Amino acid sequence: MSAPRSRSSLIIEDRCSTRGILISESDERFFRSLDEFIEQEKRFLRRSGEEPDGLRFSIYRCVFNKVIGRATAYKRLLLTIKGEYDDVIGALQRRRDEAEAAQRTLAASTSRTKSLMRCQRRAAHLRERICVIQKETAELREEMKRQKSSQEQSTWIPGLTVAQSADLEALDGQLRRLESQRAALLDGKSHRVSLEVKAELDAELQGLKDRRDQLSTKNNQLKVLYKRLTLVSDRLSSWEGENQQVPLEELLGSTLEDIRQSSVTEEEGRFIDANLFEHEEPTGVDESKLLEEYLNRFIELFDSAQYEEAALLAARSPRGVLRNLDVMEMFEGVKGPPGCVAPLFLFLQALLVTLPAGEKLPAALSLQLVHSSLRQGATRLITHAVNFDKLTFCEDLGDALTEHAQRSPAVADVCLALATTVYAACGPDRKTALTVCRRGFIHGAAEFIGHSQDLTAEDCMWVLHRSPSLCLLQLLTTPRQGRAAILSMGAACCTLLADPRQRQLALQLLDSFVGGGRGGLEEAILQDSSSSVDDWTVVTSLCAELNRADLSQAVRSILLDQSGTGVLSPDPGGARLMEHVFL
Repeated sequence: MSAPRSRSSLIIEDRCSTRGILISESDERFFRSLDEFIEQEKRFLRRSGEEPDGLRFSIYRCVFNKVIGRATAYKRLLLTIKGEYDDVIGALQRRRDEAEAAQRTLAASTSRTKSLMRCQRRAAHLRERICVIQKETAELREEMKRQKSSQEQSTWIPGLTVAQSADLEALDGQLRRLESQRAALLDGKSHRVSLEVKAELDAELQGLKDRRDQLSTKNNQLKVLYKRLTLVSDRLSSWEGENQQVPLEELLGSTLEDIRQSSVTEEEGRFIDANLFEHEEPTGVDESKLLEEYLNRFIELFDSAQYEEAALLAARSPRGVLRNLDVMEMFEGVKGPPGCVAPLFLFLQALLVTLPAGEKLPAALSLQLVHSSLRQGATRLITHAVNFDKLTFCEDLGDALTEHAQRSPAVADVCLALATTVYAACGPDRKTALTVCRRGFIHGAAEFIGHSQDLTAEDCMWVLHRSPSLCLLQLLTTPRQGRAAILSMGAACCTLLADPRQRQLALQLLDSFVGGGRGGLEEAILQDSSSSVDDWTVVTSLCAELNRADLSQAVRSILLDQSGTGVLSPDPGGARLMEHVFL
């Protein structure tokens, strides 16, 4: 089959069949240009993605006008034909517009119908909701009336509902509860006294305290007198043993002069060792009776939940009989009212406040005081106790302060400062260095490590693992004023690169030397006399495994340049780098 012919070829054949009418070549070119114009405009419409009828009509109208403009004999006929075509096209467009308008009107009518139906359904739903609300409102009003009427009843019993007030079993149960409460109140009343009696007892106690102070003053005076008389007695005994070589008047005069020069005052007499005068202190029945009354008073206050008074009484107990761990456990085993200070904290605080000058709390009580104060947020109390040396320092006490600093950033600096004081007093130097470093005093920590005689390289790495710091690592691996570095750079890099959590720190150290030029890294390696070839070989291998070929190549090239050294291999003897390569 032959290929289908195009529209242009058909038009050319039609013109050829009417050659007798249009035979001029100009007309032929004219119609060919019209065909090309039509095809070009259609292609443009197809490329734009839209091809409305109005635009196609415009194309053919334009072509028809050109034909009419060129015609002479049939011009009027062509104009008539064009007018008829325009009328037909206009009528078609009007019909299409009317159809579109009718469709829009129909769609709007349908939409209004749907909207009306939705509004009707919404109105019905709202009416149902109003009915429900009205019903609930009526029920609430009835309930309010019932409650109001029940409140107005004169037979209302506290603790029972209206229904329970008419129930015999509920009434019997309420009666039993009230009787048990009454018995408890009466039992508690037997352990208490009236305010008048309490005032009398307080006045009597105050009188006894005044009497005690007077006797204490007199006792101190007697102690001073005893010491002076003891001195005279010793001199007389010595004088008798020496066969009375010196006259008695001269001996007594010199003894009295020595007493005046020694200036033994009443105040000094208070600090005389009590063991020297145990025979003069209350003993036997008197002392037992005093301790028994003191213990009874303490138990009475403790059982009545007067923990603050009981704590002060225990702290001031004679001979410190209540200043011990057993009493502390008693306070630890009870809880105070909500919102009040814990009884344990009250006891420990009383111990600290009443502690005589120059004395310290035992280690166990010191540790409990710190724990309790931290729970109460009383860091000032701990600061006071540490500054005035009232605690027995131990490593556990410093650990408690350090752990609290990590949990509470608001008081971290205060707790770390206190922990530093504790560690410095009880000895773990590496923890002292760690707390100083955590406070941000990197240079101070490095200085402390440098002056410490007990810290080893393992201790330095322990500090770096718990407080990574590039500045501290640089200070520890840098030689100081003609002395070797505190920490070997090669050994430190090996250890840090082998730890996945600390690799970045070692890489930062090497990058800091490389960033200053090849000479910086070379000088650092040359000054590291404590590292062996094996250490630096391990460093190059680890850098290569971490995809840091630049650092690995830099270290390897420095090692290869020293004294014509060839390929590095592990040294079985562990020869040092400075001795084996650089000399």
